[in-house]
Amino acid sequence: MPARLPHPERASPADLAACRAMIRTGSKSFYLASLLLPDRVRTGAYALYAFCRLSDDSVDEARGGARAVDALSARLDRVFADARLDGAVDRALADAVEDYAIPRVFFDALLEGLAWDAAGRRYETIEEVFDYAARVAGAVGAMMVALMGARAPHLVARACDLGVAMQLTNIARDVGEDARAGRVYLPLSWLDASGVDVEAWLARPAFNAAIESVVRRLLAEADALYVRADAGIAALPSAFRPAIGAARLLYAEIGAEALRMGANTVDRRAVVALSRKTALVGRALATRDRPGQETLFAPPLRATAYLVDAMQSAAQPALAACDGWPWALSLFAALEDRPRYVV
Repeated sequence: MPARLPHPERASPADLAACRAMIRTGSKSFYLASLLLPDRVRTGAYALYAFCRLSDDSVDEARGGARAVDALSARLDRVFADARLDGAVDRALADAVEDYAIPRVFFDALLEGLAWDAAGRRYETIEEVFDYAARVAGAVGAMMVALMGARAPHLVARACDLGVAMQLTNIARDVGEDARAGRVYLPLSWLDASGVDVEAWLARPAFNAAIESVVRRLLAEADALYVRADAGIAALPSAFRPAIGAARLLYAEIGAEALRMGANTVDRRAVVALSRKTALVGRALATRDRPGQETLFAPPLRATAYLVDAMQSAAQPALAACDGWPWALSLFAALEDRPRYVV
């Protein structure tokens, strides 16, 4: 793949501040975790988050969601064409794409998932839910490890696991909110097996034993993926483990809080108290786990395999992940004596 030419206008400090403000107001958990990232990578992470937030809001607010997705795709065309760019988010994103060689396919995956949202798509099986989660969240995990220089297949696979787990947590947390908006992301086959008439339930969303069982089942799927992701976090370059570990713990705690509520996410939203968030960040800073080899090198989910493949065929980044940290030594240690798997 030929090297990218420098784009004509780097992001200004004001552009980067605007991206930072978007994450600070849009996701308190991710913002808290991001403070543990090294400075330069934190800037790239803010740019990625800002584009994801902008994209989600654009599609959510537009009456013609498909047109909003097309407009976002056109913006990406300009970013990847090294064109002059209007807007803080676009300029900051172009810097991150150029500096860290983030593949376009990750952004296209995100937009495809948002197009599914705009179309009101529903998902029959948990595998189809994974397909959706791979696009709107697994792809973001892949973007993040691209920033970190942790591009080995098993690390990308575990990053995607973490993204999918977080999206499953989102779905479980937002069951009532989604239902009142006429949306359902829970697997239809699970609802049917539990005796839920989806259309009747959407007309009058109410918490009951059947919904409880499905929410609990979904959170169990998320927990299994968080465990798989743990091995990848432990194998990351040392500079990045606290931030990604904190994000994992903070998001998983939303699911734990939902369970403490009896899995009733129809009537109220699971919220993690600030004191609990602070404790979890401290736990992430103190964690020194070594990765379990079997879990670390497990094949990716079928839904995320194409994202793992895309990273392997991408150009190498122009910048090292983090000046001043022995990240390459950590990565080589993680790769040592690794088994092979077919993606």
